[in-house]
Amino acid sequence: MLTQMRMLITTNAPTAEESIAYGMPGCKLHKKPLVYFAGYENHIGFYATPTGHETFKKQLSKYKQGKGSVQFPVDEKLPEKLITDIVKFRVKENNEKYGK
Repeated sequence: MLTQMRMLITTNAPTAEESIAYGMPGCKLHKKPLVYFAGYENHIGFYATPTGHETFKKQLSKYKQGKGSVQFPVDEKLPEKLITDIVKFRVKENNEKYGK
C-alpha cells in the first residue's frame, strides 16, 4: 500500500522532489511541502498540509482524521481517485503560490 501511495503521488506530481520530513516520506514542490504519508499497523496516514484536507472535507469525511491528517484503513483499498485529486489540487496550489 505504501508503494501504491508513493506511485499515486509521484505520478500526479512528476516534478515534485521526494523527501523525508517529520520522519515520513513525502514530496515538496518549489521547496514547499506538498504531501506526506506514513504506514502504521492499522492505517496509512496521509497528510496534505492543511488545505488539501479542508478542500476535500466532504470526500474525506468517511475516514478517521486528525489535525491535518487522514487515516486510510489497511483492510480497505486506497481511494486512488481521491488521493489523485488531492495531489493534483496541492500541485496546482503550490504552483500558483510558489511557481514562476
